Amino acid sequence: MSELKIVKLTNSHYEGWLSLYKLYAKFYNTSLSKSGTKTSWEWLMDTNHPCTGVVALENNVLVGLAHFREMPSPLRGTNIGFLDDLFVLPDRRGGKVASLLINEVKKEGKEKNWAIIRWITRDNNYRARNLYDKISHKTDWNMYEMIIPN
Repeated sequence: MSELKIVKLTNSHYEGWLSLYKLYAKFYNTSLSKSGTKTSWEWLMDTNHPCTGVVALENNVLVGLAHFREMPSPLRGTNIGFLDDLFVLPDRRGGKVASLLINEVKKEGKEKNWAIIRWITRDNNYRARNLYDKISHKTDWNMYEMIIPN
């Protein structure tokens, strides 16, 4: 019988995390640079940085990850949570891995008194949206990005 657990991301998870993170980037057709990946890892390991992470381990093999952070909500006058990245190995999707990862983020949110946790996903990410529709509600906000040229 397999053992599935959610744990805080630590230095010992680097190789498994990197494999998952590369697959996550591929899923979203995004190129990773060595310096960007190094910076992201350093943020996740820095207890003074807002970004943190948890991973799903099945029989001590990483099968999923979640990166999240606290962020200010000026209109509320309080901090809220933001789930930046959520990824589960394709052959482990449709089970409970993603739900367990999100629940761990929710648990941290409760400890930090976040009123809400926000996240975004691609419109065509139907499998993930199916889960998200069950555990949260879709807002009516539109997201924009402004590219800042070098």
